[in-house]
Amino acid sequence: MTAPVATPSPELSIKIVLLLAVAVFINFVDRGNLATASPLLKDELGLTNSQIGVLLSAFFWSYGPLQPVAGWLAQRFGVRYVLPAGLALWATATALTGLATSFTLLLALRVLLGVGESATHPCNSALLAQRAPVHERGRANGLIAACQALGPVFGTLVGGLVMATFGWRVGFITFGLVSLAWLLPWYAVTRGGRETATHAGTARPMRYRALLLQRAMWGASLGHFCHNYAYYFVLSWLPLFLVKAHGFGVPAMAEIGAGIYAVHAVSAVLTGWLSDRWIVAGATPNRVQKTLLVTAMAGVALTMMACAAAGPRLSVALLAAAAMFFGMTVPNIYAIAQTLGGHRAAGQWMGIQNLIGNLAGVLAPLITGFVVDRTDHYYWAFVIAALIALVGSLAFGVVIRRIEPVAWSEISPAPARGLE
Repeated sequence: MTAPVATPSPELSIKIVLLLAVAVFINFVDRGNLATASPLLKDELGLTNSQIGVLLSAFFWSYGPLQPVAGWLAQRFGVRYVLPAGLALWATATALTGLATSFTLLLALRVLLGVGESATHPCNSALLAQRAPVHERGRANGLIAACQALGPVFGTLVGGLVMATFGWRVGFITFGLVSLAWLLPWYAVTRGGRETATHAGTARPMRYRALLLQRAMWGASLGHFCHNYAYYFVLSWLPLFLVKAHGFGVPAMAEIGAGIYAVHAVSAVLTGWLSDRWIVAGATPNRVQKTLLVTAMAGVALTMMACAAAGPRLSVALLAAAAMFFGMTVPNIYAIAQTLGGHRAAGQWMGIQNLIGNLAGVLAPLITGFVVDRTDHYYWAFVIAALIALVGSLAFGVVIRRIEPVAWSEISPAPARGLE
């Protein structure tokens, strides 16, 4: 059951959108540092590919399951407090990683990092759904998605060069401490609460059972999972793939990785702008978002399959093409959660969608590490990512009937306590 699109009021200020985008940038710098450091870690601590896969996966053991909790907290208490608490926790975990001396400590800190970072996307979706008009969400989500890509650009390029020069421990400690500086402008801009005023606290969070009964929830979540599998496969294994499979040095790996993520960032900004222009011209969010998502996921499938047997130079070109398609996908993955959930439940919707989507973050590093250890090459890892991306195209195009706001007013809200 759907309802007409409502325009939230008052509108979200550009200062808040920029701070949300910067938080996502920091989020992806800090979560991606381990992948950048993995060639150095592997040698210094004597880790196997499977152990690296476990460490890359461990972040998602807490990050994924806590998404619905973060969505509930964002809807209930507001973004002003939930988002900075999460950032402070994950920045601390990042800094402490630089002091770790064993696989076990690294594992525990990766789990703690996931706890803190779980707040980000549910908070963003709750705020944008309540404060950003539907025809302006494309640019907001595009900027956030661009910073999601620029995080790995910065982390891979600058982090890679810092780690190659000063060691991986200095890199983690520095990035963790610098991340905490975001808290100062956030509290300055949100002082008084007007900049982040939402419906939090004025309406009880939805019953999660009501969200799970929506077919569109499962289509969006499956599509998100399929996108994330391919995306996290690249994000997690690109450094080792370039260094170990194709013989690039760490500085060259950092430059290539940064270029690939930069393509993603530019694509995300352009896609967000195009989405808004298309809606203003009269197209429905359903037509705009479905067209872009289905096309992009098919493109990811094609480039991943081609990359399976490509040589060093062609692999780099194909990965750049895949990054363009990732950039087309990410803004609309966020936008569909905001459109379908609406101001009433977008934070919770994104919590569930991101939980299921980020199960791919658990599986992609583990499966890839297992496959590479058994086959001694990346061929089947790319084939698996391609096939899963193709399923994602079908999920967005077929399982979701229409991308429209659900009429939550006709569905009873949740009790005041609990996450039912």
